[in-house]
Amino acid sequence: MEHRPAARDRRAAGSPRVHRFRDSLALSESFVDADWWLPLYRRAFPTMVSAVAVREDGWAQRGGIDRLLTLSCGRTYTVDEKVRMHDWPDVLLERWSDEARRVPGWIQKPLAADFIGYAYAPAGMCLLLPVVPLQRAWRQHGRKWIDLYGTRSAQNPGYVSVGVPVPRHVLMQAIVEAMMIN
Repeated sequence: MEHRPAARDRRAAGSPRVHRFRDSLALSESFVDADWWLPLYRRAFPTMVSAVAVREDGWAQRGGIDRLLTLSCGRTYTVDEKVRMHDWPDVLLERWSDEARRVPGWIQKPLAADFIGYAYAPAGMCLLLPVVPLQRAWRQHGRKWIDLYGTRSAQNPGYVSVGVPVPRHVLMQAIVEAMMIN
């Protein structure tokens, strides 16, 4: 796998971006019914018979489950949906949800979801990332990725979250390799 330092983009320059949880939650909820989710899921799962949004706070939401997909055979899959507002060439892996308190972000903490549905809203495109191999790839390469690609901090009222922008092709190759067990 080839690793090259990513060029720093405008996200790293200037003052840190301020995020407000309520604003982010409202934005996230506005995409629950986006017209591109269901066609994307139907392409990924041709026998899908339902895609139910998990909107209520509870164990599923806290475990990272935003949608429950059911196939015609009865098999279910759970998806944690992430939406980016720009078509960045990377996947921003949330390392710390709260850096000062060392609260793990979604790349490091146990998730109940089967997949991360990582969508780029302007393109209506989604990476369907299998959680177990994704998190194994992070354990195998995370430190190297931090050194190569740096981190991005988001100032929230009372805490700072930190992510690592890993180029899509690098992440996808690492996931494939993470599925090979010796």
